[in-house]
Amino acid sequence: MTESIFNLAFQQDDVKSKIVVALERISEVFRALLWEHAKTIGLSPIQIQILIFVAYHQESLRNVSHLAKEFNVTKPTISDAVRVLQKKGLISKHPAVYDNRRYSIALTPEGEAIVKETENFAEPIKKQLQSISDEHLSLFHTQLVDLIAGLNRSGILSEQRTCHSCRFLEKDKGEAFCKLMKKPLLADDIRVDCPEFEAI
Repeated sequence: MTESIFNLAFQQDDVKSKIVVALERISEVFRALLWEHAKTIGLSPIQIQILIFVAYHQESLRNVSHLAKEFNVTKPTISDAVRVLQKKGLISKHPAVYDNRRYSIALTPEGEAIVKETENFAEPIKKQLQSISDEHLSLFHTQLVDLIAGLNRSGILSEQRTCHSCRFLEKDKGEAFCKLMKKPLLADDIRVDCPEFEAI
């Protein structure tokens, strides 16, 4: 018997394998919800993800190089998606303020309308979390953030803006403190995507 996550005989006696398979199932739900929205408006899932990302992130992150890292795809894949979005009049490109050799992506009014129509595609997953106690949600959040940080450290997840890899995080005897906000960080304060993030 091989010790494969997907070998049912092994999986049943290994809680780590069960967790990995459970995370895979959740990712399938995420993809299915995204595809459902994508089909109704004639865009691909990655195009919707780009629009939503551009709507909520700072200019320095709204370029092909960063988007490729963000979504773990190649630059040509992002370039193709951006070209289609621009052709459909959903985004515009302009020279970046931080580097005039590059361009940044911005939403057009039509792009903003698409974001409003699609940005809540994952709401059914969030709704399921309402039945979980605050205490369990807090623990679940901590464990997920720790898992993301570990995957980032191992190089599997390339782009993460969590407190764990931010230069403003200071740890003293296991306690986290944000030097930017000048306050201690409780477990629930640890961010998964911080707008003030600066890499170490």
